[in-house]
Amino acid sequence: MDILTYENLPERIEDEEALEELLSRPSEALIDDLARVEGDVLILGVGGKTGPSLARMVRRAAADKEVVGVSRFNDHRLREQLEDWGVKTIPCNLLRREAVERLPRFPNVICLAGRKFGTTGDPAFSWAVNTYLPGLVAETFRDSRIVAFSSLCVYPFAPVTGGGWSEDDPPGPVGEFANGCVGRERVYEYFSALHGTQGRLIRLNYQIDPRHGVLFDVANWVWRGQPVPLAMGHANVIWRGDANAQVLRSLACCTAPATPLNIGGPGAVSIRGLALEFGRRFGIEPVFEGAEAPDAWINSTAQAQHLFGYPVVPLARMVDWVADWVERGMTHHGRPTRFEVRDGQF
Repeated sequence: MDILTYENLPERIEDEEALEELLSRPSEALIDDLARVEGDVLILGVGGKTGPSLARMVRRAAADKEVVGVSRFNDHRLREQLEDWGVKTIPCNLLRREAVERLPRFPNVICLAGRKFGTTGDPAFSWAVNTYLPGLVAETFRDSRIVAFSSLCVYPFAPVTGGGWSEDDPPGPVGEFANGCVGRERVYEYFSALHGTQGRLIRLNYQIDPRHGVLFDVANWVWRGQPVPLAMGHANVIWRGDANAQVLRSLACCTAPATPLNIGGPGAVSIRGLALEFGRRFGIEPVFEGAEAPDAWINSTAQAQHLFGYPVVPLARMVDWVADWVERGMTHHGRPTRFEVRDGQF
């Protein structure tokens, strides 16, 4: 099995098959940490952008563990792909209490379920997914370790000249989605304290792969000659495979009550700088719109770096891969991150 190291990163990613292999390639540190974590792994909400590669990464890093992915599985092809990778699957509507209670009780639970886009149009459903569903999960799996996704958006904007908010800083959500994420965290914290459940709340920054993310958005704007909005002038980004590895390694450092953990790159990057670099590679002069605000959604990932070290994939290599992918017209998810939105309305 290939181990993820800086030395064996490819110069380019040929196709989606190669991309999926790279996204799920484990590091030695992940293999060692999962070996210290007893028990099998249940992944709730495995059907989103993050779930498949994360589930496959567990399968590759811990051959002795059973890995089960749970989703509605509206796309049967995804379910077949996961099964081909050795991940068992269970179809389930996680908003139905009786369905959640029928799920197997595994010692380790990763909950990826959450809703961002569409909150403005259907806030009631978003609140159900972001706060009611966590309550069902927290009660049902009270005896498990629970690592649950949250968002960087629980923080207010931070000055771009500083290091960003740490886990000790209080939330200051902007918009309904961000408020729902704070609600999600509070529900997990409540049940964790009530039952002594070990857990971590992952305040995730922007994950990157060539098909989706801040780098793809900026590169695509430049490639198409569209204006690059600058109001949200900085963002924190991390390779999706590095984020997956840190999320899984969080199982080895859970706390009771559950506590937040910021996961992302070592610092914020300039959107203007990214656009100019993509423009240089494409031979296109970027078009800009607006000017940088003095603040942005920026948090400090110092605690994660203390626990896990720096991400394996540096920013420069991510830029290489995304530029090449966009220039070749390769497939993408077709859903912008909307990182440039400043009113919290998604």
